[in-house]
Amino acid sequence: MKKNVFAPIFNLKVIVTIGFIFLFSFSNSQTIAKTNQNDFWKHVQFGGGFGLNFGTGYTEITLAPSAIYPVNDYVSLGAGLLGSFTNSKNYYTTGVYGVSAISLFNPIEKIQLSLEVEQARVNTQFQMIPNPVTKNYWNTGLYVGAGYRNGNVTLGARYNLLFDKNKSIYSDALMPFVRLYF
Repeated sequence: MKKNVFAPIFNLKVIVTIGFIFLFSFSNSQTIAKTNQNDFWKHVQFGGGFGLNFGTGYTEITLAPSAIYPVNDYVSLGAGLLGSFTNSKNYYTTGVYGVSAISLFNPIEKIQLSLEVEQARVNTQFQMIPNPVTKNYWNTGLYVGAGYRNGNVTLGARYNLLFDKNKSIYSDALMPFVRLYF
């Protein structure tokens, strides 16, 4: 029997669509006014994350820029990029790159809820003697999160609903985050 490789992608689309409908059901209706393109870019907020981790024989560098657009006082939508390089001397080297889409919902000023989908390509090479072993695969994450928001900074945690301990690029489904947008 041939396995349908598009089934997980279809299921992910359904989940993301339902999530966006859920978030928009709480937003206020608004009148769409004609605006010029310059108005759009005045409202876009840029941010993201980065990480550096160095140790004896270990290096990790991560860069994850993103941008969001506030649709109204309660809802923001955005997209981001992800790039990461990890090297554990004499054990493995991993490169990760991908994209993400995020929706943020602020029911009250200090609370932020999020729904995020991330698609990442993982390329790992294990330095096994005598022959190196290479693993290349796609990893999809669907995250729901909540955090405390103060101005442009949000501290919180997100949970990967599609977590698979054998394939995930992260070690746990629950991850803390710091979100910063200017």
